[in-house]
Amino acid sequence: MSTRQNPATVQQAPPHDDSWIAKLGPGLVTGAADDDPSGIATYSQAGAQFGYGLLWTLLFTYPLMVGIQLIAARIGRVSGHGLATNIRRHYPKWLLYGIVALLVVANTINIAADISAMADALKLIAGGNSHLYVVLFGVLSVLLQVFIPYRKYSHLLKWLTLALLTYVGTVFVVHVPWPAVLEHTVLPHIAWKQAYITTVVAVFGTTISPYLFFWQASQEVEEMRADPEGRPLKRALAQAGRNLRRIKIDTFMGMAFSNIVAFFIMLTTAVTLNAHGITDIQTSAQAATALRPIAGEFAFMLFAAGIVGTGLLAVPVLAGSAAYAMAGAFRWKGSLESKPAAAKEFYGIIAASTLAGVALGFTSIDPIKALFWSAVINGVISVPIMVVMMLMSGRPDIMGSLVASARLKAMGWLGTGVMLLAVVAMLVTMTG
Repeated sequence: MSTRQNPATVQQAPPHDDSWIAKLGPGLVTGAADDDPSGIATYSQAGAQFGYGLLWTLLFTYPLMVGIQLIAARIGRVSGHGLATNIRRHYPKWLLYGIVALLVVANTINIAADISAMADALKLIAGGNSHLYVVLFGVLSVLLQVFIPYRKYSHLLKWLTLALLTYVGTVFVVHVPWPAVLEHTVLPHIAWKQAYITTVVAVFGTTISPYLFFWQASQEVEEMRADPEGRPLKRALAQAGRNLRRIKIDTFMGMAFSNIVAFFIMLTTAVTLNAHGITDIQTSAQAATALRPIAGEFAFMLFAAGIVGTGLLAVPVLAGSAAYAMAGAFRWKGSLESKPAAAKEFYGIIAASTLAGVALGFTSIDPIKALFWSAVINGVISVPIMVVMMLMSGRPDIMGSLVASARLKAMGWLGTGVMLLAVVAMLVTMTG
């Protein structure tokens, strides 16, 4: 009797691409989305106001970002569920609903600020009506998320991260005194003044944001679902080694990319705007405009184009993280791989938060003040979310035998402590 098996009945495991580029995905996109137009405004203000004085913050926040984003990614991939679902299953409802509600509000305000910045930047480059661009960017973002399946959309987001390289390029068209830059980065000269401390808090709040936690955890769940063999790692330990290595590489490189780009944005504005006495920058488009007569047309075009490119990346992440959080909180089907008819509530949140952001662009609300309050909300809710994430990472009922190591816990709790101090400092400066 022949023992040959019919090839049609044998399931072949799909080959895994072990190249380093294949390991980049959720972590890279998450890190790049952190440098959104609102973040660009924060880094530009820091460079314009304090020159090289705050470059050290981006070196300091890197390990903190890596630690907390690794925790978020591991929770998603090991448990097979996003953060909101895990909070719903294991913590009080009041905590879940409070966090999710504040996250959606903060994300919507951030979307409004980012879309307005993109529109202003495109107007600088091509002329035209900024209100029309606001509508076009909002509608485009919704259509891409609703009608492009996750597998294709994730590749699009990965390629959009290249837009951030424009900020690396701007440094090479201006003169940079590298010895002074190195000195201020490695040996910071900290000024104990209110404006300085407030800006430090703003940088911390920009680099470590709640929407990034929800997004990366949910994207790891999407990656699992996209793999025919994918299962939650706590129930598929044979898959753990390869996937946890990928997550580590992806997160380390994604957060490095994020902070390197932020460093170059701050450096560009320091060597141009600050050096020429321009210290009050409120928006990313204003930074691009101020750069034009100092650094030249090419640097201006790179800076402005980067605002549009990173906005196209960040707005979907902001809207998507809000939708993942709502879907997890209310047991909705929530996946960018689902067809619109099968996940109406999930896509409805994406559309509503994006279009609400568009609508805010047509109101008399001051976008700078709105963004400030968005940063306040993000800062306040980041601490309880980080505490809950750290507690979840050590629970065997959530993580199985893959609970976080002592080293990872130390990194995560350090980041949580720093954010708590940053929030306290922010509240003190607001009431002082």
